[in-house]
Amino acid sequence: MEKLILVRYGEIHLKGLNRPFFERKLMDNIKAVLGSSGGIEIIRTQGRIFVSGIDNVNHALERLSKVFGIVSLSPVFVTEKNMEDITKTCVEVFKNSMDGGVKTFKVEARRADKRFPLTSPQISRQSGAAVLRNIPGIKVDVHNPDKILYVEVRDRAYIYTDIYPGPGGMPVGANGKVVLLLSGGIDSPVAGWMIAKRGVKPEAVYFHSFPFTSERAKEKVIDLCRVLSEYMGDINLHIIPFTTIQQEIYEKCPDSQITVLMRRSMMKIAERIALATGGGALVTGESLGQVASQTIESLHVTNSAVNMPVLRPLIGLDKVEIMDRAKDIGTYQISILPYEDCCTVFVPKHPVTKPKLDQIENSEKKLDMDKLIKDALEGKELIAIKPQ
Repeated sequence: MEKLILVRYGEIHLKGLNRPFFERKLMDNIKAVLGSSGGIEIIRTQGRIFVSGIDNVNHALERLSKVFGIVSLSPVFVTEKNMEDITKTCVEVFKNSMDGGVKTFKVEARRADKRFPLTSPQISRQSGAAVLRNIPGIKVDVHNPDKILYVEVRDRAYIYTDIYPGPGGMPVGANGKVVLLLSGGIDSPVAGWMIAKRGVKPEAVYFHSFPFTSERAKEKVIDLCRVLSEYMGDINLHIIPFTTIQQEIYEKCPDSQITVLMRRSMMKIAERIALATGGGALVTGESLGQVASQTIESLHVTNSAVNMPVLRPLIGLDKVEIMDRAKDIGTYQISILPYEDCCTVFVPKHPVTKPKLDQIENSEKKLDMDKLIKDALEGKELIAIKPQ
């Protein structure tokens, strides 16, 4: 019996004439995750993708379970599409999948090849009968079985018992590029994960305020990028020296406006990076009303700093929902490490919650913003993060 991995996808089915493009992108991402070593082959057929030549199936399943665009995965055994081979394989597959808790089963068959002489119910009955004859102590329960044996008749017969969930969404890179403003906190990594799930390829920018923030804070963001890269593939992390800009704002502008002015300068720098790297939008981890800089008025003033769209995947989520998602994707424990990021430096005692755009722009006139941005970009450090 040949063993493959069956990859199922969801939204891609709805893409009409563009569907082959999304399928190819998903196949490229699968290939990138599994590597090119050995005899790995990726085959697309009849709304399914199959991966062959896998040495370590469990490791491959773990890696593929984080690939956006994949709805579910199954290790499958392949045989010729005649009932003798199908029933023999069903018995072997079911025996190998049994544990002490399996007492009942049913067979679910699907005949994708309508030229096959038996119908799906007939395939189910004959396969189930073979299992009953050859495995003592097992019974059929069509309503609440301990295990389901699946048979799909296509170009060949594919038989399996296990279905592992994938993250769903769209293949990364199918919907363009963005720049993610990434801090060391809980929210922005989740925002990056959510936007990548929609098929967008993020570049990340981190604003580093050394010596007010330590090198450990920078390492924390690098570690977050490593986790995100397991879902997104390679990530370019742009580390921007931000201390001079913060000091200038602190010394020359009203205390209550510091946070908004810092956010606007971050957006302007991120926009420059997006324009240089082919990004079409900025992505932030802001959630409406969570802090003073995330009121509707503050978001409007922040948006006004740039000309490209600003996407906020978390805008309607509360903190508990964001924390739960961070735990699910593996960033939470890194995000709560006690190393402060630049947003915790020079925090005003009484930040403005309803800033006026004209007042903020008047304050910015006190700053040589073009030079500050130019100097910050010239001091940029670029790190290429790859999945481990």
